[in-house]
Amino acid sequence: TGPPGPNVETVRLVGGNSPCSGRVEVHRNGQWGRVCGDDWDMTDASVVCRELGCGEAVEALGGTHFGQGSGLIWMDNVACSGSESTLKNCRSSGSSVNYCGHHEDARVRCSGELLHTSAC
Repeated sequence: TGPPGPNVETVRLVGGNSPCSGRVEVHRNGQWGRVCGDDWDMTDASVVCRELGCGEAVEALGGTHFGQGSGLIWMDNVACSGSESTLKNCRSSGSSVNYCGHHEDARVRCSGELLHTSAC
């Protein structure tokens, strides 16, 4: 694994039925991009859920659940230890990799999803 995430500014979840579930996207240099799901696991998902105030990770998903993303890959081979407060503090191989297909985008479902959907 490489150095901490490459100048990632913020994170969001897209395509889910609440702000606490969806495809993981990160904002960098004024542009939203994808997080490749290679080596994506519950530890990584937990950091995203915590960063967004969405409780605990319930699932770390792959495949095209929540639809296919578009745009560049900003992070790949994410390796969080679990203690990070933000995804950008996790180690990753950065954005120079382009072999990650859209069907491999990282996806997350957080426990806070239930709170957000029931409030709507």
